[in-house]
Amino acid sequence: MNPGINADQLREYVIEPVLSYLHLYSPEAVELLILTAAHESAGGHYLHQVGGGPALGIYQMEPATHDDIWRNYLEYRHDLDDAVNTWRLVGAPWNDGDPRPTEMTGNLYYATAMARIHYLRVPKPLPAADDLDGLAGYWKAHYNTFAGAGTVAQAREHYRAYVGLA
Repeated sequence: MNPGINADQLREYVIEPVLSYLHLYSPEAVELLILTAAHESAGGHYLHQVGGGPALGIYQMEPATHDDIWRNYLEYRHDLDDAVNTWRLVGAPWNDGDPRPTEMTGNLYYATAMARIHYLRVPKPLPAADDLDGLAGYWKAHYNTFAGAGTVAQAREHYRAYVGLA
């Protein structure tokens, strides 16, 4: 796997603070996001989908998914949408106030918040943090989907390599 962001530092300095602020922290959510980043972007090595696809950021979320989360989920949960907005770069020169999918490319906090919200919309509980097969299956079913090219075996392998498990 290509070197990306150090997994321990991503966990400690990005994922855990964002999830804690959103009141969505759990060890299961942290490891699911680590697995997602490990598989989708080689742990942050890629910030835009290879091959010209639309996916953006360390979790490789598609703009249509980003926009759907805002339009059909956060629009109706004002405390949560305010908390997610905290992680946006509202004063940035490219930002006209509306959430932009392109912000996920360079803003690890915002990308993490959006990936966690994506999983939050799934009514099924998260697998245990130490259930690698369960986490990989959850990612496949609810993030990559069964139509996606990724496999449970690949996600599991990429997670193990990223976090340094033999």
